[in-house]
Amino acid sequence: MALLFLREMSLSFGSAPLFNKASLQIEANERVCLVGRNGEGKSTLLKVIEGEIQADGGTRIVQDGVTIAKLQQEVPHDMHGSVFHVISEGLGNAGQLIEEFHEISVQMEQNYTDELMERFSKVQEGIEKQNGWELQQKVDTIISKLELQADAEFSRLSGGMKRRVLLAQALVQAPDILLLDEPTNHLDIPSIQWLEGFLKGVNCSLVFITHDRAFLQALATRIIELDRGKLANWQCDYHTYLERKEAVLENEARQNALFDKKLAQEEVWIRQGIKARRTRNEGRVRELEKLRSEHQSRRNQQGKANLQLNRADLSGKQVVELKNVTFGWPGRTIIEDFSGVIMRGDKVGIIGENGCGKSTLIGLLLGKQAPSSGTITMGTNLDIAYFDQHRAQLDENKPVVESVIEESDYVEINGQRKHIMGYLADFLFSPERARQKVKSLSGGERNRLLLARVFAKPSNLLILDEPTNDLDVETLELLEELLMNYKGTVLIVSHDRAFLNNVCTSSIVFDAPGDVNEYIGGYDDWLRQRPAKYANTRSAARLESAHPKMTTSEIKAEKAPKTEKPKEIVATPVAKKAIKLSFKDQREYDALPALIEGLETELEALAEKVGSSEFYQNDNETVQATLKQLEDKEGELEGAFERWEILERIVMGDA
Repeated sequence: MALLFLREMSLSFGSAPLFNKASLQIEANERVCLVGRNGEGKSTLLKVIEGEIQADGGTRIVQDGVTIAKLQQEVPHDMHGSVFHVISEGLGNAGQLIEEFHEISVQMEQNYTDELMERFSKVQEGIEKQNGWELQQKVDTIISKLELQADAEFSRLSGGMKRRVLLAQALVQAPDILLLDEPTNHLDIPSIQWLEGFLKGVNCSLVFITHDRAFLQALATRIIELDRGKLANWQCDYHTYLERKEAVLENEARQNALFDKKLAQEEVWIRQGIKARRTRNEGRVRELEKLRSEHQSRRNQQGKANLQLNRADLSGKQVVELKNVTFGWPGRTIIEDFSGVIMRGDKVGIIGENGCGKSTLIGLLLGKQAPSSGTITMGTNLDIAYFDQHRAQLDENKPVVESVIEESDYVEINGQRKHIMGYLADFLFSPERARQKVKSLSGGERNRLLLARVFAKPSNLLILDEPTNDLDVETLELLEELLMNYKGTVLIVSHDRAFLNNVCTSSIVFDAPGDVNEYIGGYDDWLRQRPAKYANTRSAARLESAHPKMTTSEIKAEKAPKTEKPKEIVATPVAKKAIKLSFKDQREYDALPALIEGLETELEALAEKVGSSEFYQNDNETVQATLKQLEDKEGELEGAFERWEILERIVMGDA
């Protein structure tokens, strides 16, 4: 028998129902992920499952004795007290007695008094009446299992540890069903992977919402999709769901097209006049009325965001050079003797646990701080657009429409003038939503608004600090594609492993405290390349985990191929034996710098030509020929860089 059953549940907050006669059942010890677009009603459905919200219609059946607990989506800012106190709150009155017993025990160890002993005896008696010793053991076991410090002050913990304490508060109730709404939000990769592994071993059913594709793929045993008010059950993993869902949508589009064609034909017929009103055609008239009713009630899938980046002129070929950079705070080194070069077109991921110094590195690059030693040289002709993870660039009291660009009703994107309402519609803001204040927006909407603001600014260097939080999967994939095709340079701080794998051509990793290194490729590439000496460091041990079931190569196969530009790898100098090149290879090696320089000059001229407003006024044949020439030159340049790196490795003895 199912632990919980929802039968034909309906709920509306506006004109369109969030769900309409939706049914769902949760079995014992399964891990169910709710998926769907932002705003479809996933969080509301969790509240209906929990019993916090009562639906307009339908039946909610919970098996006798079944306990439901929920991990809160946001960490309360006003929560104080010890870790033991917060966890004990999950037990209600018995928890208060257990907490008091714990506090008195600590006080008596420090200063024994008769008054404390009297309180101690009363609390003991109360605990025994409520069978509290078993509950006390549960609290102690949970604290030990989750590696928490019972007497630590909750308000002073990191975000990841606070989330862990709240998980303990839910688990101490020994729930049969545990609900989790975006449990990975604002967690770093080690915390996400710890949570992933821990939840696989809990003895209860999980119902969770997440936009972290690697987390979803690793954890879910079943997927429930909420789409336009209907629930669909997918008994498969996430990768298989994507394939099957695409086929369903294609079939739906075909059926809708046939329906619309038939409706159009009948509308033409009815307008013929007298023939349509003859008695023998009354059935056809009634059929037309039915078609009209079906068409009116049909809910089409929400449109996809139409993300565009406002590109500036090309920057210089060298964007940033860091030489022996060291930076730290009193008593703590953040970065020690790091050197590296970021070239135009690189997509660089910045990887590390929370608090390791990722945002500090961005601050150094933005000039907000100066290195303690070493130099940071920024390239020429840079136009920087910065995405702030804390969304400090948004004024809470301003309307959305005034938050993108000031003192203008129009945005110019790559030479095309667009009204601000049309531009916001590309980021899925309706006219009504665009007129509301920023403070009314959800987390996902705020992220989309900040992306709209950042992308409206002409740029050739994008610095994105946690751009993926709260975005639904469809918008995430569109953002990935946009960044992969962006001709400028991108620096990305993210804890989304799939996002890093799909976008990044290189990574800067905080391997250990103060020890920062550079690697070719994304997150999985770093795991493969990381030197053995970092395997047991605190940062590396926390960052590494089992490979997710869905590999990023499977995702990449569905996207346009991208060529990765070789990077200079900074490593500890080791004495190497130089290898002499053949005469032919030596001549090629000597000529490559001039060849690369020449190709870059040609590319700059072609890019300037293509970027001019007059270019697309030419005939189509000329336009296509020039674009093909630009693509070919980019391929030649990438090939030259790859050949240069191969020869360079031979010369340096790395081959």
